[in-house]
Amino acid sequence: MVSILDSEGRLRELCARQGQEHVFRFWDQLDDAQREQLLTELDSLDFEEVSRLVAQHIKGQGAEMPLPHLEPAPFVRLPRTAEEVQEHRQARQRGEEVIRAGQVAAFLVAGGQGTRLGYDGPKGSFPIGVLSSKTFFQLFAEQIFATRRRYATDVPWYIMTSRDNDEVTRRYFATHNNFGLPAKDIIFLQQGQMPAIDQEGRLLMESPHALALAPDGHGGAIRALKRSGALADMARRGVRYISHFQVDNVLIRIIDPDFLGFHVFAGSQMSSRMVRKRSADERVGVFCLVDGRLRVIEYSDLPEELAEARRPDGELQFNAGNIAIHIYDVAFVEQLNQRDYELPFHRAWKKVPFVNELSHRIRPRQPNANKFEMFVFDALPAARKTLVMEVAREDEFGPVKSLTGEDSVETAQRDQMRLAARWCRAAGVEAETDPDGVPRFKIEISPLFATCQDEFIEKMKAAGLKAVSRDTYFE
Repeated sequence: MVSILDSEGRLRELCARQGQEHVFRFWDQLDDAQREQLLTELDSLDFEEVSRLVAQHIKGQGAEMPLPHLEPAPFVRLPRTAEEVQEHRQARQRGEEVIRAGQVAAFLVAGGQGTRLGYDGPKGSFPIGVLSSKTFFQLFAEQIFATRRRYATDVPWYIMTSRDNDEVTRRYFATHNNFGLPAKDIIFLQQGQMPAIDQEGRLLMESPHALALAPDGHGGAIRALKRSGALADMARRGVRYISHFQVDNVLIRIIDPDFLGFHVFAGSQMSSRMVRKRSADERVGVFCLVDGRLRVIEYSDLPEELAEARRPDGELQFNAGNIAIHIYDVAFVEQLNQRDYELPFHRAWKKVPFVNELSHRIRPRQPNANKFEMFVFDALPAARKTLVMEVAREDEFGPVKSLTGEDSVETAQRDQMRLAARWCRAAGVEAETDPDGVPRFKIEISPLFATCQDEFIEKMKAAGLKAVSRDTYFE
């Protein structure tokens, strides 16, 4: 058997050609296991890609591309007229047919850690349930379980982890018996890694035997799905559509038949859900048209005069906020990989710990490294046809970025209770609330009880409940 250690000469020569020979400076101090780790990491690097990034983003960073002419993106709005209500009803019926046929897979981007929440572990294992303290992972699992049960079908769940949380995430699911889902229908794959690079274009070392690596962004899903064998697995199962979502949205409706139906009717290869921006300076990307192609322009890249521009009715012109919920066709992802399509990398200037020439570990106080990420929405311009569908923010967007403040655990739990109170009122169940719509008593609705308002109303008709007068958990 050939050992990775046998590749030392080849990798030394490659690093020398690329001006990266410094990565071997501590070689004589390393044991065999450490040498093997270093060589394995170097062998996995695409040095041509690294060279392109250095040339484009570091050496040539002064050559900024002018922002193209932007137009607001059209979208399927929330239904207001009888005709639009009927369109949504037809889309739902088509989406339900697709779900029953077993043609949909759930795909979760879950590579993040709970550091900003003051939590030591994968973000998905953070307890977020108002009364149940169920974690993101459990709430998602129960929603998928309920969908499988409601439509008498299989819904495979693909979970993209990172190098830092892969093992502990797999162990978490195993410990909890996959929350009742079949083990064969939960498939883990790892996100790709990209090296941190200094301003001289050199690879940074995290330790004497390891590169400073970071996840390649949610856009890394496009190639990770192919490289991991997940696309082949989907094809074997007859899956045609991938429902993409991120781990930090507690209100996500994972398999939404309305969204699926509109995607299918439109012949879209990649579709996205959006909410109307609540203010011009809200920190979300915006769906725009550039030369007739759908794109997302990050909030930091949208000129202030466009961000502030309003229509005659007072609405923001660029109001279609990206909430990182997409459907894309399996065939489209396969197509992108077959023609070696590359999503563009975005550069971020960050603080990255590293070891210096004396092997001392340095924790910089100021940014010192270039990190590179891909964004999945950058695949939109490559799609033959796209679609954007509006959803109500209060129903489907409860992001958790921090422990307190805006987009936090606090706000997400309030969002859950507001949603529960609205469903109660719609079902004729009295739930006293404050002026902001937060119920007087804590209310939580398990996905195992209902995954949408219509299903909740059905259950309440059977239960005969008239009012919520204490903390109530529906399961």
